[in-house]
Amino acid sequence: MQAKELHELAVTATKARLLALDMVHTAASGHIGGSLSAMDILTTLYFHTMKVDPKAPQSPDRDRFVLSKGHCTPALYAVLALRGFFPVEDCKLFRSIKGHYSGHPDMKHVRGVDMSTGSLGQGISAAVGMAIAGKCDKKDYRVYAVLGDGEIAEGQVWEAAMAAAKYHLDNLCAFVDVNGLQIDGATADVMPSEPLDQKFAAFGWNVLKVDGHDYEAIAMALERAAAEKGAPTVILARTVKGKGVPFMENDAGWHGKAPNDEQYALAKADVEAILAGLEAK
Repeated sequence: MQAKELHELAVTATKARLLALDMVHTAASGHIGGSLSAMDILTTLYFHTMKVDPKAPQSPDRDRFVLSKGHCTPALYAVLALRGFFPVEDCKLFRSIKGHYSGHPDMKHVRGVDMSTGSLGQGISAAVGMAIAGKCDKKDYRVYAVLGDGEIAEGQVWEAAMAAAKYHLDNLCAFVDVNGLQIDGATADVMPSEPLDQKFAAFGWNVLKVDGHDYEAIAMALERAAAEKGAPTVILARTVKGKGVPFMENDAGWHGKAPNDEQYALAKADVEAILAGLEAK
């Protein structure tokens, strides 16, 4: 990947972080911590890897994306808006009764959303179904999903993993956003999930590991996933919950809490400083 594209991805992800903060603050509710940790993954997918067209969001040949950790719509909506699926101004309607931008993805009302999700574990199952459909229809589209590492405790995740391996779904690539925290604290304390690499390998998946905030590493892993034949791929992405806002980083308290006016001003200033530094280059 060229330095210019890496820079553009960093700028876009930073703008998306600002949008996510705006949404959660305006709504006075939402899940900001996990949205910020997954933002670089979603930005790389939608602005570098995935074959999508905002003008034809239902194209049968498009790549599909499923936000299995469905509470992190501040990340998904921000990226979709910046990609051109709907006006950025619509983000002001996040969790508002005046709009359809609910706290979980809504495929019926929101352009660009491929699957309605919310109940953890069900998104990856839907992604497996999409990948099977692609195989049956002899389509070359790919299916991507993002799960949380807290979500991994759901048994349905592993049922889906077994099915994906059985049907040799090499058109499926799942990310696990490994930020180490969930609503009740550290995943290692609530329900230990490691060693995730060995577990997915035992279930028949191709396993890759990346820094979830390194755009080039993410893009290269996605290329390797696309080249894999005969097995689904999982990319274990190590991330920082609340990435980009120092006082939110690695703090489980920011899993599902909205910043007050003072906190929002501080968070916005932190992210705007990052954006200013990037745009000065």
